[in-house]
Amino acid sequence: MPFTRRHGKTSRPLRLSTPLISGRFLRRYKRFFADVLLDDGSTVVAHCANSGSMKNCLLPEGRVWLSYNEDPKRKLRYTWEIAELEHAKVFLYPAKANLLVREAIEDTVISELQGYTEIVTEARVGEHSRIDLLLRDGQRQHYVEVKSATLGLGGGRTSFPDAVSTRASKHLRELVELKRQGHKATLMFCASRTDATAVEPADDIDPEYGDTLRWASSEGVQILAYGVVVDVASTHPEVRLHSRLEVRLHKPSGPFTTALPRNRATRKPK
Repeated sequence: MPFTRRHGKTSRPLRLSTPLISGRFLRRYKRFFADVLLDDGSTVVAHCANSGSMKNCLLPEGRVWLSYNEDPKRKLRYTWEIAELEHAKVFLYPAKANLLVREAIEDTVISELQGYTEIVTEARVGEHSRIDLLLRDGQRQHYVEVKSATLGLGGGRTSFPDAVSTRASKHLRELVELKRQGHKATLMFCASRTDATAVEPADDIDPEYGDTLRWASSEGVQILAYGVVVDVASTHPEVRLHSRLEVRLHKPSGPFTTALPRNRATRKPK
C-alpha cells in the first residue's frame, strides 16, 4: 500500500537533543572542529558534521546551537546543529537532511515522490557508489539523491555547493544513467536555511556542477527543492521539511557547456 497520509502541510519533526545548548561561535578548524563559547562562560570543542566551506554561516560570535551526547565512546560530546544568522537559522547537519526528506516522503509532504510502498536508504549503484534513497513499488524504482543547500546569497536565494564538489557532479551523472535505464531519478535540494525561497547552482564556485545540473535536467532528471522550519527555542527543538521552493537553473552568463569526463559514453545536451 502507498504511504499513509498525515494531516497538515509539513512533515513530522526531526527531534534534536532536548534541549539544545546555546553558545557563540569562535572558530572552525580542521574542517570538523569548532570552538564555541557557551552561555555559562566555558569554551568547548564541537563536532562539525558539515564538510563544506560553510560560507556565509560562520558568523564571528554568532549564536549557535549544540546537541550533547553522553556516550563515553564519543571523542567529542558536543555537535554543532544550527547556526543562527541575522535573518535565518541554518541546519548544518547534511546527513540528517536525508532523514528529513525520507520522513517528508513518508508523510506525503513531497507530492512529487508519492506512489511507492518501500524506501531503501543508501541504495547501491554499481560497485562503488550509492544513492541516498530508492523508492520502490514492485518493479518501479525511483532514485533520489539529497543535497543540503546552506549558502545564502541574499533575497531568499540559496545555492549549492559552497565548495567545489566532484562527488556531487558524479551523483548527477549517475542519476542520468539510471534515468536512461528506464528508472525515475530526482535530485532533491533540502534548502537548510529558514530564509530560503529559491535554490540555484553556485556557478561562481563550481561551474562544472552547475553545467552538469542543467544537463541532468535536460536528460529528464527531476530537480526539486524544499525548505525547512527550524525551532530551537522550545523544550523539544526540531527541524522539519515544509513546502516546495523554486529551482533556478538559468546560467548567469556565458555559453551553456558541460564539463563531463571524456572517457564516459555520456551524451552532451543538445
